[in-house]
Amino acid sequence: MKINKYNSLVFAILFGFGISAQAQTKQWTLEQCVKYALDHNITIKLSELDVKNADIDKKSAFGSYLPSVNGSASHSWNIGLNQDVTTGLLRNQTTQYSSVGLNAGVDIYKGLQNQNTYRKAKLSIIASKYQLLKMQEDISLNVANAFLEILAYKENLKVRKEQLLIDEKRLKRSEEMVSAGTIPRGDLFDLKATVATDQQAIVVAENNLLISKLSLAQLLQLKEFTDFDVIDDTNAKDENNIMAQNPVDIYNKAKETRTELKLAQTNLEIAEKNVTIAKGAFQPTLTGFYSFNTRASYSDQLKDINGVPTVVGPDPIFDQFSNNKGHNFGLQLNVPIFNGFSVKNNVERSKVSLEKSKIDLEQKSLDLQRNVYTAFTDAKGALNTYESSTVTLEARQQAYNFAKEKYDVGLMNAFDFTQAQTLLTNAQSDVIRAKYDYMFKIKILEFYFGIPIVPIQTK
Repeated sequence: MKINKYNSLVFAILFGFGISAQAQTKQWTLEQCVKYALDHNITIKLSELDVKNADIDKKSAFGSYLPSVNGSASHSWNIGLNQDVTTGLLRNQTTQYSSVGLNAGVDIYKGLQNQNTYRKAKLSIIASKYQLLKMQEDISLNVANAFLEILAYKENLKVRKEQLLIDEKRLKRSEEMVSAGTIPRGDLFDLKATVATDQQAIVVAENNLLISKLSLAQLLQLKEFTDFDVIDDTNAKDENNIMAQNPVDIYNKAKETRTELKLAQTNLEIAEKNVTIAKGAFQPTLTGFYSFNTRASYSDQLKDINGVPTVVGPDPIFDQFSNNKGHNFGLQLNVPIFNGFSVKNNVERSKVSLEKSKIDLEQKSLDLQRNVYTAFTDAKGALNTYESSTVTLEARQQAYNFAKEKYDVGLMNAFDFTQAQTLLTNAQSDVIRAKYDYMFKIKILEFYFGIPIVPIQTK
């Protein structure tokens, strides 16, 4: 596990801001962290919005089955030189006209493009949900990694503090021994340097712990991380006995459950629909249409009354609308003959995209196989490293105890004893790193076997 290093100035700022509220710190379990991240992480929220957009696209695709209906109305003034209906002469006057219309159209046949677009929209919803699920799974693993990293830093800090206490006691005892003339004064200087080194190591360890907490708090989208801490509710045991599984069995299980394969398969089906839709543009389209319109004029009119031309006012508006109404309806057939190769090129592009989707699905399957075998090998290697580092720690502990006995009776100088102590501290750190690395590798392997950290609810 990678240890981040920051200078003491950054630590001082963050430490002063973050550690003061430790007394009221709320401690989170791994499951609580994952559940909270699934509900609040920004990246997941963006993926949820993509699902909503896909659902809107489905509604739009369904709307293409329905007729389009549009109403229109207008009122106009004609000001200036116009023909006078009473005299037939041109004169400056103002006339007004009103018109009302209604138009409707419906696709009767369109090369099945509407049907295939609707089916594609339903597949897009499935794909967006798979994408959301994959994002949730990735965030879960990231949270688990950050969580275990905090635990590793906490254990490392604990080791450093215990080592400081031991060295401070040894320094105090050595000062007494120097005063009594039992050991040389030079040994005292070595011990003072060791204590100073321990104090510096604690500062670095506290800094790393604080930064790791900040990283996890950001994953959870917590606005305040000053009262944030985690509780160690994990252990380094293979509780689900995943290591007893055969890599082939894990891979076969992963092929059935892994979201990336389902997403790639759905994208392949979408690409197939795009080809079908593009080919539909080669076929004729048949459209039904209907329109209604009527109009009214506000100008005087010339009528023949009893054989005498007479200028009268306009008829009542609603009478004009009733008398002037008209209907227009029919069918329109469009047959594509030549369109600059646009339809042909669209079909070719969709075929290329289809081939890319096929290759992507094949690549995802190969990647999954490689990742499963790599995860299994990594987990097995991490277990071996953890077990061997534990054995090494036991040996270093015995060597340290033996060195301490020799040092206490004056048979070993401070420098050699410090070396034995340093080897013990390094062995303790190696065990901590190996332990949490193994735990994280197990979590990855369980994911491939279909065992999530917490159940993920699909929406």
